[in-house]
Amino acid sequence: MNVLEVNGLEKQYKEKTAVQNLSFSLKEGHCTALLGPNGAGKTTTLNMLSGLISPTKGTITMTGNKKGKDLRQQIGYLPQYPAFFEWMSGNEFLVFSGEIAGLTRTESKERATELLTTVGLEEGKNRRIGQYSGGMRQRLGIAQALIHRPRLVILDEPVSALDPFGRKEILELLKKLKSETTILFSTHILNDAEQVCDDVLFLHNGRLVEQGSLSTIKVNHRAPQIILHLEDRVQEIASQLEELSDIQSISIEGNRIKASVTDIHSVRKEILHRASEQNWLIEKLEMSTDSLEEIFMKVVK
Repeated sequence: MNVLEVNGLEKQYKEKTAVQNLSFSLKEGHCTALLGPNGAGKTTTLNMLSGLISPTKGTITMTGNKKGKDLRQQIGYLPQYPAFFEWMSGNEFLVFSGEIAGLTRTESKERATELLTTVGLEEGKNRRIGQYSGGMRQRLGIAQALIHRPRLVILDEPVSALDPFGRKEILELLKKLKSETTILFSTHILNDAEQVCDDVLFLHNGRLVEQGSLSTIKVNHRAPQIILHLEDRVQEIASQLEELSDIQSISIEGNRIKASVTDIHSVRKEILHRASEQNWLIEKLEMSTDSLEEIFMKVVK
């Protein structure tokens, strides 16, 4: 079942159209990544979905929601740069957030205790937020977005400002939260999305250029690759590989040759045969398919 359905969504700022004719749906219990480079319209889209700004055109419908009822009651939101009361403790902030969201004080305290454990902040719950690291702040922000048990949680670039350790913490948390709620998060780091999402939306210049499940998109745009790491004779070997009918394209990066192929097993067999005959000094041979980032670049082009 779909949680949210979007039809013909647009946002116009004077002479600039930030978002154009977006139509998509979010499946219940799925984690969906809104992907695109900076300036693609991701934040504008999320701000419209969360009710922070009004669309110029189009409709946003939450399944099962009564007509005219404010969707924001069923949505949790974490902006790209969340703001906190630095003098509050993590626990105080969550209790405060719960009361603002309409929970009683008792409900807020119970929910705050539960969420602090869920996001891994139980030990730091009584510390002032001003003493929190970047990763701790993001986890607290996610807990705030979940405080009122929303049907949909929207996260705007939740890992963009974090170091590798903080990014890993948040991605692991998102994997865990997928079983509790529907998640939509934006990012320009496509490898992060590949680790946690079920579905993807490709946004480019305000337009949706591809959408669907991650597995389906990979199958539809799959291009097998062989990557050779060589000690020497790179140009000579690349020239030989270009002659093979099953190789579509070749690129060279230092001592590495990357070849997109139609029949990966046939090409591998031919490479090993020539390497044996001509004494190619191969350090490593890898077989793979396009990454999500490579697929996005193909779709955009």
